[in-house]
Amino acid sequence: MENRILGLHHITAIADHAKRNLDFYTQVLGVRLVKKTVNFDDPGTYHFYFGNETGTPGTILTFFPWEGIGKGSNGSGMATHIGYAVPKGSLGFWKNRLESFNSKVEEGEIFGEKLISFTDPDGLQLQFIEPSGDDSRKVWTTDDIKDEHALKGFHNVTLTLRKADPTMKVLTDILGYDLQKQEGERYRLATNAIDTANLVDIIENDKIPAGRNAAGTNHHIAFRVKDDNILMEYREKVLSAGLSITPKVNRDYFYSLYFREPGGVLFEIATDNPGFTVDEPLDELGSHLKLPAQYEGMRDKIEGVLPNLS
Repeated sequence: MENRILGLHHITAIADHAKRNLDFYTQVLGVRLVKKTVNFDDPGTYHFYFGNETGTPGTILTFFPWEGIGKGSNGSGMATHIGYAVPKGSLGFWKNRLESFNSKVEEGEIFGEKLISFTDPDGLQLQFIEPSGDDSRKVWTTDDIKDEHALKGFHNVTLTLRKADPTMKVLTDILGYDLQKQEGERYRLATNAIDTANLVDIIENDKIPAGRNAAGTNHHIAFRVKDDNILMEYREKVLSAGLSITPKVNRDYFYSLYFREPGGVLFEIATDNPGFTVDEPLDELGSHLKLPAQYEGMRDKIEGVLPNLS
């Protein structure tokens, strides 16, 4: 792999009710719980990672399920829509399945690609998209959801912004994306460093009110790099562009940097290494509560305050 941004690594969102969140993503959408841990800054809150069998970057949607946080509002300065790639011909299956679970589903098309739009139980805006290109990523299957329907991983993420240009400059000049298409107020940027999870859409609208982060909204989006040496090269690029960025942070399963782009969206850059099998074997991923080292001595207390998932 090149020393480039390799598309999306993960997306992190906020939920209100931990068990409801867990059940919807594993049972209704059929993705794997790859890791069950806690928020590094709030160990009384779970941090769930959902993805494919191995937790491949570009398939990972994570949640902070803060019980009782209340509903947020999508708006400008946010990543407002998460797009998953699904196999060609599977949209009908998903429409029927989601409606059977009382989800309101809308059919549509963006840049010539057919999709359905719906929200999760907290109001997070999701889109299932049949990509125009091939997607050979391995999927996680369940008794109800087989290979021909299972989610491939991310296709795109959509940012809603008052002004597109400052954010596009970060994406093109720092992160190596190129403007690919435009239709009205929607722009599509892509990186050719990888074939999947490589699209960022921007909706430019200066009349949309600012969003408020709480349940049903995205907390941040993370871009992917191969390792922490390349990660630190990007830190210098961000600093050279005059933006503030954090020091390297160890998130146990990857190393990260965080910075806020000019439109207000929190960006992260995260590494492939060391991966989700660093503390659990592949066949047991998500089966155990894994705690960061600094909280291991508090396990009994933490387990006593975490919400019941049974």
